[in-house]
Amino acid sequence: MKLQRIHNQSEQKELRRRLRAKSTHEENALWNMLRAKRLDGSHWYRQYSVGEYVLDFYCPEARLCVEVDGLQHTMDEEVARDARRTAFLESNGIAVLRVPNRVVLEQSDLVASVISSELAKRRK
Repeated sequence: MKLQRIHNQSEQKELRRRLRAKSTHEENALWNMLRAKRLDGSHWYRQYSVGEYVLDFYCPEARLCVEVDGLQHTMDEEVARDARRTAFLESNGIAVLRVPNRVVLEQSDLVASVISSELAKRRK
């Protein structure tokens, strides 16, 4: 029996490219923190897909996803959608950290610290 590939499916390549091109200021700020192994030497991908979902940031070594959430993620519909997404990712062994947009910009040291702590836990 052949296993179905769920990571970075080719059908989603254009979507991932468009999302990278339209990244928010907050996503770009976090990407500058994570890229080039700047945070604890971890390799991160930006706009990485798993199943039907495109993750903002993904560290395969730690199986950790970081999502940068705007205000729309506080609306009931979006909260339910995020819960389904998180359940799917966790069922595939991927932990999800959600960071509000404003926190990325206003408390970047705290964001880096929380991500570092989660990386350390997930690497054990």
